[in-house]
Amino acid sequence: QVQLVESGGGSVQAGGSLRLSCAASGRTFSSYVMGWFRQAPGKEREFVAAISRSHGSTYYADSVKGRFTISRDNAKNTVYLEMNTLKPEDTAVYYCAVDPLNRLSSWSWAYKYWGQGTQVTVSS
Repeated sequence: QVQLVESGGGSVQAGGSLRLSCAASGRTFSSYVMGWFRQAPGKEREFVAAISRSHGSTYYADSVKGRFTISRDNAKNTVYLEMNTLKPEDTAVYYCAVDPLNRLSSWSWAYKYWGQGTQVTVSS
């Protein structure tokens, strides 16, 4: 069992930046692929980014590539999402998740454990 707690969300103007954090419980954090997803009102949850166990590989949605950076600190059991040049369309609840089978996937069904989410609001 892994428990995840996201933080760092908030309200910013377009062009601004935010850094989300996701703290994980458990001693096996470094064994898992971690992902970030988001869900805007009235829309389905969508993939944002994922990072491999050793943070040697990353994977981004086209919509955030070049603006967002995923990273992890295995010593702190934490994964981060640095978000720059934010746009109003980035407004959503952001969730971190664990893929216990380490597939580095963009499919939400591949992820078993989810956090409660943190709200990001970008105004124009």
